[in-house]
Amino acid sequence: MAKITPCLWFDGVAEDAANFYTSLLPGSRIDRVDRAPADNPSTPAGAVLMVAFTLAGQPFLGLNGGPQFPFTEAVSFTIDCEDQAEVDRLWDALTADGGKPVQCGWLKDRYGLSWQIVPKALGRLLGGEDKAGAKRAMEAMLKMVKIDVAGLERAYRGE
Repeated sequence: MAKITPCLWFDGVAEDAANFYTSLLPGSRIDRVDRAPADNPSTPAGAVLMVAFTLAGQPFLGLNGGPQFPFTEAVSFTIDCEDQAEVDRLWDALTADGGKPVQCGWLKDRYGLSWQIVPKALGRLLGGEDKAGAKRAMEAMLKMVKIDVAGLERAYRGE
C-alpha cells in the first residue's frame, strides 16, 4: 500500500469517474467500492461513498463528498505520454463529453479535474543541449493547446 494516496472529492460521481479513468491507462483498476453504512451529509445509506482505484499503478480514492468543494486548477495530474498517438488518444478521451481544452497541454475533464497531457519529447526538447532550440520549442509550446510533438521538433530545429 502507498504511503500517500490522493483523495479526489466528487459530487456523487466518484464511481463513474473511477470507471472512466481506469479505462484509459494500463495498470489501472477499481480496487474497492464502499457504500455509506448510514445517511450522512453527502450520501444516503447504501449509496457509493468511496471508491478505491489504481491509475497506472498509483492508488487514488474517490469520495462522494458533495458539491461544496469543486476541483480547481490548483491541483492537476500529469500523464507522461510515449508519443503523439498517446497524447491524441488521452486528449480526445479526457476532453470528450464536456471536457475542455485549456493551454500548453492542460485540459479539464468532464468532472472538472485538471490534467496535463505531456509527450516525453517535451522534456527532451526543452532540456536539449541547443539552448536556442529549447527556447524556440518553449515558445512554440506556449502557443499550443494540445501539445504537437512534430511542431515542437520543427521549432527546436528552427524550421
